[in-house]
Amino acid sequence: MKQTREHATAVVRAPHDGSEVGVYHLAEPEEVRAALDATVAAAPPCRELPAYERAAALRRVADALAAERNALERTLALEAGKPIAQARLELDRATFVFRDAAEEATRIGGEVLPTDALPIGAKRLAITRRFPLSPVVGITPFNFPVLLAAHKIAPAMACGAAITLKPPPQDPLTTLRLGEMVRASGYPEGGVNVVPCHVEVAQILIEDPRVRVISFTGSARAGWAIRAKAGTKRVALELGGNAGVIIEPDADLAWAASRCAIGGFTYAGQSCISTQRIYVHEQVYEAFLDLLLPKVRALRTGDVLDAQTEIGPLISLEAAERVERWIREALAGGARAATGGRRTGQYIEPTVLLATTPEMAVNCEEVFAPLVTVTPYRLLEDAVAQLNASPYGLQAGVFTSNLRTMFRLHAELDVGAVNGNDIPGYRVDRLPYGGAKASGLGREGVRYAIEEMTELRTLTLKLD
Repeated sequence: MKQTREHATAVVRAPHDGSEVGVYHLAEPEEVRAALDATVAAAPPCRELPAYERAAALRRVADALAAERNALERTLALEAGKPIAQARLELDRATFVFRDAAEEATRIGGEVLPTDALPIGAKRLAITRRFPLSPVVGITPFNFPVLLAAHKIAPAMACGAAITLKPPPQDPLTTLRLGEMVRASGYPEGGVNVVPCHVEVAQILIEDPRVRVISFTGSARAGWAIRAKAGTKRVALELGGNAGVIIEPDADLAWAASRCAIGGFTYAGQSCISTQRIYVHEQVYEAFLDLLLPKVRALRTGDVLDAQTEIGPLISLEAAERVERWIREALAGGARAATGGRRTGQYIEPTVLLATTPEMAVNCEEVFAPLVTVTPYRLLEDAVAQLNASPYGLQAGVFTSNLRTMFRLHAELDVGAVNGNDIPGYRVDRLPYGGAKASGLGREGVRYAIEEMTELRTLTLKLD
């Protein structure tokens, strides 16, 4: 992305060839403050909007996304460097999130609670209701610009909160179009604002004392820095990971290999739940590799507008050069590339590394590239210890036919979710999503994000 500060615009360029995709306006500090002022002013009408009207607005956004999918998928593929088949899937998932939010908007309830456990509570009653916290600030990253914006905006609309969203600088064009759809949906004016701006200008959103909730998705470093500055604000963080997979000797190896070949390489591995570390029982280690490597070598790298392309470029040359450096460091330290390992421009070959050590960056950091490491283990407790040794804990995959093992690892793996007989990247957008340790705080998924964006308020009633 080339920025021209004096004109307050930025040019979005396609990662695969540098061609211009579009130009967008960069908000200056006064514009960001104006957007936040509008969000604050919209908080009361958003809160007072009846549930059926919030649901109707959300359905209109979903309908608009579905109607424009063909046009949006091309822009998304070009600006994000995302193969177009994967861009279509992202748009379909975002559409579902808004439809799901329309349903959840009408389900926000409370409780009737007894108070007479003590004499002071006799002949009294308590009820609870959820009320929106406004304004909300949302910040989203480049890898799923529409879907992750949906996961901020839709729950805010569902619960009647007002939100200002800062989209990613690398690929904000489709997010900006989503913002236009929201403005046309009938949700109160100013209730949702999408404001592209420089990182230093975005500090206004983080530091303003009127902001009640910050919902951030992005790097761990940036997320924890935001939390440190947030003061009394509620903060929800969806951060990085270096997701691990455990493959037991009783697993369906063909299925495990086919899923890992997808999980480690879809969107060039640029997902926080991309498969990165694969631990395979020594009894089936060689057999698993024999199944995995041909599938990885068969992956198609190329033009993002080709529906057959599976792997596109990394988002920037800087990112590709970092990955190349980490691969070289691993090889110099004794690792071996079973396949791949080379860089061409912003493309990294699908890479499988063997004989790595836990201290290598390709294991202990978030690689965010089409790369997996495969490591044998003898005892299950050793695999659990290695997987848990990471500072991250977003999602994990476990392949086994033993239900007892599955429940054991559900309890022992220090992550936000364990996917049984599937990869860490498996996600249903309705389910709670979030991590442990450095991977974040709170949960997304519309129902659970609503809890993050609302506060529970109690009313006690004296009945006599």
